[in-house]
Amino acid sequence: MGSVFSPYYNWAGHRDPENHVAINVCLYGPRGNLWAMTERGRGALSREAGAFRVGPSGLDWDGTRLRVEFDEVTVPLPRRIRGRVTLWPEAVTTEPLALDAGGRHRWWPIAPMARVEVKTDRPGFGWRGHGYFDSNWGAEMLEHGFRRWDWSRALTSRGAAVLYDMTMADGTRRGLALEIGRDGAITPFEPPPRQPLPRGFWGVRRFVQTEAGGARIVRRMEDAPFYTRAALETHLMGERVPAVHETLDCRRFANPLVRMMLPVRMPRRGGFSGVK
Repeated sequence: MGSVFSPYYNWAGHRDPENHVAINVCLYGPRGNLWAMTERGRGALSREAGAFRVGPSGLDWDGTRLRVEFDEVTVPLPRRIRGRVTLWPEAVTTEPLALDAGGRHRWWPIAPMARVEVKTDRPGFGWRGHGYFDSNWGAEMLEHGFRRWDWSRALTSRGAAVLYDMTMADGTRRGLALEIGRDGAITPFEPPPRQPLPRGFWGVRRFVQTEAGGARIVRRMEDAPFYTRAALETHLMGERVPAVHETLDCRRFANPLVRMMLPVRMPRRGGFSGVK
């Protein structure tokens, strides 16, 4: 809702977030990936304490599990995808954390460990395994707070480890290194050294904080001009562990040419309805 990545929300002057809503579905299978992120207006939005719905898709929470029902159309090749993701938290944290000194950007690792079941109408895109659930929100545009960040979440034998390695808009470095136990307790730890990963297709520089033994990319999932996502095998807490890694380059994202490319990946149903 009012996504920082929405070109339409940006063109509307970052006003009326309820008129800029979307549910993003990314599915990675053995025969390729599927992506859907259709923005809709306020007429498609309904929400209450335990449910959030945008058009034909939505999320609901019953106190024990989060269920996501989706019925969307992919881009750039239009294909309908329908399915359900069910997430049962194994640990829940109690409060959000500030990413910047002023607290204008916040992140909440709500369920750092969870059981997940995915069912879809597409062969090869269903599975059961472990998962993660978090939330981000802010009071200003990302590029006003950050130049870039590298983020990773790893599954360890004791729970999960999450690393934020951020370069702020003024050029200073800031980071979070958190071990989260199976009881939801959060313990900061000294992050390991920063090492480079191979650049993305569009030349995005990316780094990972890893112990001796290093890290390697197991699967490239998203590779955009300003953003990458990949599955890694890395070393943390004295273990070799699986991880998901993301890099965001906010200066690239703020480039007007890049913003003009975004509707290819994020169409708006019913056209653009700006606020004047």
